[in-house]
Formats: sequence, structure tokens, C-alpha cells
Amino acid sequence: MAQLTMDVSHQLGLEEALKRLRDKLESVREQFDGQVSDFREEWQENELAFGFSAVGMKVAGKVAVEPSSVRVAAELPFAAAMFKGLIEQRIRDELVAVLA
Repeated sequence: MAQLTMDVSHQLGLEEALKRLRDKLESVREQFDGQVSDFREEWQENELAFGFSAVGMKVAGKVAVEPSSVRVAAELPFAAAMFKGLIEQRIRDELVAVLA
């Protein structure tokens, strides 16, 4: 497994950041409905534990939303490790756009 971790700063405050991330998650789930299966989402206050399967690979992780940052930590399957940089950049770009 390859570890993916990142922090993205924002100036939205906790509640607005949570709202935007929940809305984005719903949009992403709808957009990739046919490509992602076994989606698991569990919110506990400002932390999300998630998991899903895509292209036969399982991904799991956590997102912690803080008043001025969002931290993502996920485990990528070995087969996706060679794409870690690309995956990380795509997630970062999406988070920056959502939290702008």
C-alpha cells in the first residue's frame, strides 16, 4: 500500500468548508457512479472515513476538516502507487477549487 497525505489550507471556517466538501462528495459520487463501487462514507463531526473500489482496486482513507485546513490521508493499493503523484495532484486541485 502507498500512503497519500496532504494538507490544503482555506479561509472558509469549519462549517462552510464542511458544507462545500459534503456537496462536492455528493457530486463526485454521482459523476463516477458507474466506475466506483462499494462506496463507504462515515462522518463523525468534522472527520470523514471513506472507502471505495475502482477498477478492482480498494481505496480507504480519512478526511479531517479543520477551521483553516483540510487533511487527507489515504491508502492506495500497490497497483496505483505508480500514479500516486498524479492522483495527489488531482485531489489537491479539486480541494483547492472547492475551498477557494
